[in-house]
Amino acid sequence: MTSSYRTHPADTSRMPSGIPFIVGNEAAERFSFYGMKAILAVFMTEHLLDRSGSLAVMSDNDAKFYLHSFVVAGYLFPLVGAILADWLFGKYRTILCLSIIYCLGHLSLALDETRLGLGLGLSLIAIGTGAIKPCVSAHVGDQFGTANRHLLSRVFGWFYLAINLGALASTLLTPILLDSASFQTVFGRLAGPLAAIGIHPGPGLAFGVPGVLMALATVVFWLGRNSFVHVPPQGKAFLKQALSAESLQALRGLVPIYLCVAAFWCLFDQTASAWVLQAKSMDMRLLGITWLPSQLQAVNPLLILLFVPLFSYVIYPTIERIFPLTPLRKIGLGMFLTVPAFSISGLIQMWIDGGGMPSIAWQVLAYALLTAAEVMVSITCLEFSYTQAPPSIKSIVMSFYLASIAIGNEFTAVVNALISRQPVDRWLAGANYYWFFTVIMLLAAIVFVGVALSYRGRTYTPETT
Repeated sequence: MTSSYRTHPADTSRMPSGIPFIVGNEAAERFSFYGMKAILAVFMTEHLLDRSGSLAVMSDNDAKFYLHSFVVAGYLFPLVGAILADWLFGKYRTILCLSIIYCLGHLSLALDETRLGLGLGLSLIAIGTGAIKPCVSAHVGDQFGTANRHLLSRVFGWFYLAINLGALASTLLTPILLDSASFQTVFGRLAGPLAAIGIHPGPGLAFGVPGVLMALATVVFWLGRNSFVHVPPQGKAFLKQALSAESLQALRGLVPIYLCVAAFWCLFDQTASAWVLQAKSMDMRLLGITWLPSQLQAVNPLLILLFVPLFSYVIYPTIERIFPLTPLRKIGLGMFLTVPAFSISGLIQMWIDGGGMPSIAWQVLAYALLTAAEVMVSITCLEFSYTQAPPSIKSIVMSFYLASIAIGNEFTAVVNALISRQPVDRWLAGANYYWFFTVIMLLAAIVFVGVALSYRGRTYTPETT
C-alpha cells in the first residue's frame, strides 16, 4: 500500500509539502478533543442521565475522578500506538485507522447521555486520541531532512499554535451548545429555525459538533497522503532496536525528567476539573460579559497564541543575554512558575470559603501564569523528546513523554478518590486541596533541578542518524 509513497524527505531547504495537512488535521482534532473535554465536568455534574431518562449526576469529586481517569487512559495508549506504528503499520496507517475509532467515540457521547454512553465514548476516544498522539508528533519530524532541519523548531511552534486555535474555538463554543440559556442568547433569532431542523442545545449537539470536527480532521489527514513522507514500519527489527543499549540508555536518561514533569500535568489538567467547579462559586462577569464556568478554559489557548511569539522573539532572547537558556532550563523555569499559578487558586478558594465571591479575573491571572509555564514546559518537552530520541524509537520516546501526563492525572484522580474517605476529606477540604498540589509542584521543581544537572543525553540530527 505504501510502496508508491515517498519514504525519505526531499532534499530541499523549504518547508515539507505535507506540513499544512498535518497542521490542519491537528487544529480540527484538537477542536474535537478540547471541545468535548471542556464540558465533561459540567455534563457529569448537571446533565448525566440514567437509563430511564432521569437525572443521575455525579458529585464534584466523582466527576474530577472520572475526568482525570479518562485523561490517564488517553495518555497511556500512546505506547500502544507507538508500537503499532513502528512495528506493524507505519505512522500514516496507524493514525488514519485509529482516527475512525476516535470518531465513533464522539458518536457515542452525542447519542447516549447515560453512563453507558459516557463510558463507551470516553473509552473509544481515549484509545483513538491516545494511540495517535506519539505518531502525529513523530510524523512531523519524519517530514524533515538535513537541508530543512532548521525549520523543525518553527513547525513545532506552528503545531502548538494549531492545537490552541482548535482549543480556543471549541472551548468558547461547546459550553454554549450545552447551555440552553446561552444558546438562546448567542444565536438569538436563529435558535427557532435551528430547532425546526432538529438542532437543539444540549449534550447531543455539544458532543456532536466536536465529532464532526474529528471526522473533518480524518479527511484532511487522508488528503495529505501523497504529500507525506511515509516511513515504513520496521517489523521485527523494531523490537531489536527498541531494546538496544542505545535506546535503553536514552530512555533511562529521559524517564526521571518525565517523572518530574508529571507534577506539572497533575496541576495543569485541573483547569478542566477543579478550576471549572471553583468558577461556579465566583463572580463570572468580566469585560461586560457573564461567562460560563467551562468557557474560562478558553483563556489558556488564547494566551498561548499570544505567548508563543512573545516568548520566542522577546522573552527567550532577553533571558539569553543573562545566561544560556537550554531546553532543560526552560522546563525548570516553567515548573517553578507553576507554583504561584496554583497558589492563586488556593487564595481564591480561601476567599470563597470565607463567604466571598471573588471576580473571575483572579482565575484569569492564574491562567496567565500557568500558560506561561506551559509554553516553557510543554512545547519544549515536545521538541526535546524528539531530538533526544534515537531514530528507531521516536514514537516510543514520545509515548513515554505523554505517559508523564497520565501519571500526573492518575495522582490527581487518586487524591480525589481518597477525599471521600475519612480523615482525608478534612485534610484536603476547601483551600487545603489547592495548597496540597502547590506544595507537590514546588517539591517536583526542586527535584527537577538535580535531575537536569545530572542529565547526559545525546541530540540526534539527520547527520547523526
